[in-house]
Amino acid sequence: MAKKERSAVVTGGASGIGAAIAHRLQTAGVQVHSFDIAGGGETIQVDVTNERACRQAIAAAGPIDILVNSAGVAGQNARSWELPDGEFERVIAVNLVGTYYMCRAVIPGMVERGWGRIVNIASIAGKEGNPNASAYSASKAGVIGLTKSLAKEVAETGVLVNCVTPAVIETPMLGQVSEDHLKYMLSKIPMGRLGQPAEVAALVSWLVSDECTFSTGAVFDISGGRATY
Repeated sequence: MAKKERSAVVTGGASGIGAAIAHRLQTAGVQVHSFDIAGGGETIQVDVTNERACRQAIAAAGPIDILVNSAGVAGQNARSWELPDGEFERVIAVNLVGTYYMCRAVIPGMVERGWGRIVNIASIAGKEGNPNASAYSASKAGVIGLTKSLAKEVAETGVLVNCVTPAVIETPMLGQVSEDHLKYMLSKIPMGRLGQPAEVAALVSWLVSDECTFSTGAVFDISGGRATY
């Protein structure tokens, strides 16, 4: 029997972790729809903070078997009470609410077909909390909680929902953080180096595969040893 071709959506697919995941899945024979606010090339321009846009983009892409939520922003580095007005809400909207909108758009179809894989890209900051990054840390903690809740809701349907929590990964998003904050994050990594997008993509490729059958609601660290619990 021929192996079923899967269809995937990867948000934040224009660069960084999202682009690496999209490439890895395409190499494995998955039909990938890359969504990104930037658009351009083969990437479909989608603002994940707009629920209607998310629904329309998913409907246009057709039945989706795999969803990887990688769209995200780092936000400004400042003490919580010194963030500019609206900055906390902006980061939450992209990183957490956008993830929810995309999950909401794909889950009914996955449940109806009896198979689905969702991987949400969270962060080690969501487990430990980084100083001067309260919005980012809170948003990623929310992604972890959302993942666990969704996974329990669909546990008997054939749909698996997991998340990964990278430490600092070498992507263009590092341009959004201060040099001091980058030094802080690197100091916490026992391996003493940045992670690479391809390393995250390798983990995600297993989580969305047919080989992953008994892991759901889980948090998979990829942190160079920073997280040991």
